[in-house]
Amino acid sequence: MDATEIAAAIARARQALQRGDAVAAERTLRPALADRPDDAEALRLLGMAQNAQGDHRNAAANLRRAVGLDPHNALAFNSLGSALGRLGDKPAAAEAFARACALAPRIAQFHYNLGKVLSEDARSGEALVPLREAVALDPGNLPAQFLLAHEERVTGDTQGAIGRYRALLDNHPERAEAWLGLAGMQRLRFSAHDVADMERVKPQMKDEDDSISIRFALARGYEDLGRFAEAFAMYEEANARVRSHFPWDARHFTSRVSEFLGAFQTAAVDATDAFGSEVVFIVSLPRSGSSLTEQILASHPLVDGAGELRDLPAVIHAESARRGREFPAWVAAATPADWRRLGADYLQRTARWRERHPHFTDKAPDNWRFVGAIMAMLPGARVVICRRDPVETCLACFRQLFARGGQAFSYDLDDLAAYWQDFDRAARHWQRLHPDRVRTQSYEALIAEPEAQIRALLGFCGLPFDPACLNFHETRRNIATASAAQVREPLRRDSARAPAYGVLLEPLRRSLRLSRPAVCDDRLE
Repeated sequence: MDATEIAAAIARARQALQRGDAVAAERTLRPALADRPDDAEALRLLGMAQNAQGDHRNAAANLRRAVGLDPHNALAFNSLGSALGRLGDKPAAAEAFARACALAPRIAQFHYNLGKVLSEDARSGEALVPLREAVALDPGNLPAQFLLAHEERVTGDTQGAIGRYRALLDNHPERAEAWLGLAGMQRLRFSAHDVADMERVKPQMKDEDDSISIRFALARGYEDLGRFAEAFAMYEEANARVRSHFPWDARHFTSRVSEFLGAFQTAAVDATDAFGSEVVFIVSLPRSGSSLTEQILASHPLVDGAGELRDLPAVIHAESARRGREFPAWVAAATPADWRRLGADYLQRTARWRERHPHFTDKAPDNWRFVGAIMAMLPGARVVICRRDPVETCLACFRQLFARGGQAFSYDLDDLAAYWQDFDRAARHWQRLHPDRVRTQSYEALIAEPEAQIRALLGFCGLPFDPACLNFHETRRNIATASAAQVREPLRRDSARAPAYGVLLEPLRRSLRLSRPAVCDDRLE
């Protein structure tokens, strides 16, 4: 192909991408690149086409070639960031997006892309700058506005987040995402006017996600007005909608938990082995005080709070793939050397959390399933199992819309009760096997005797007492969980929800096999 034909092919490929036909774009570009393999624009478009088809690895390779040939092409760097992000390399994606922003500082979408990948990489403080630039350049960029409000909440600017959500609703009262964002601000109270506005826009919600979000927010509004029967009915309706999209097989999960526990029936841990002592795993059901426990530990000058990491299941899943057998089927065949290798892999994956402090916390709640593997991989690690009154725990989960249908067990009260029972028997099993490495942290005890409990918690983790841990609410750090606002305030004793719902929760109590209502005094949500 001569230069004119190559230019025409590139133009056709660009048109194909604009109409969403990535296959045609790639097919058009291949002959052009065969004749001119170093054409930067053709490589950029090929990378975009491959990215659109899910071939992110080859897309990234071609886009790297494109930016190498044309290092001033902001579009190529932006596409490279997209490919790297989809490959899971968030730091490299952020570098590519940052380069795109530097080359084309007036394009709001580039700043939004940078803020988004920084947010996904748990770098919320850094994400604020590009997100603010994105909304300054394009105030109508609603995804950037919503993400900025979220990041303001995560970084502790609760009033800034509330103001941003309110401003969005002034212009877009039908935006369910903004109502749900306000509902997540635990110290905000919806007014009767707010509830009337939500009731007015609810029938307008055609998108299923919006329909679900507005129902969770409206249920919270009914709570704030003391209309608990209506709130409970709305929570049931909202949860039923989510459950229809994310079904849960409680019986199968119970069977899986039995397999996890059965694979680890003895404690083969050398009490003198300190390998893995850098990490404290915090496990629990959601809404059980795990964020509070992490905030206390992260207030210590020797500890970094890493939040909900996915590195432990990633290590286990990678080993399962290598062996061609699902965990825990391969546990019996694993040697001490295998476990040490897996522990080293975990520590390498989490090395960035020890750059500023010698210890860190890993607060992924459902790691309670893997405590046996934790102890085999990292015998020096500590595991804190957070517990809270079971009715309050299940109700708090039922009131929470988790991201992307996460925690699929939480959208039905019977499923929640079964899940709690599985957690309960697992927690007892791990505590019995590893009494010196596993601590049960009672939420209620922490509220009743904070200093004694905090001293005991620090001692268990091998940390000297530090008074900053008593003033944990003053610690400035990013918190992405639903408890972000609560853990930035002193302990409270007036946040129990279950008593207000009274007999409406009797079916839950029966499913939990509780013979009488749990005592709910002195709770902190």
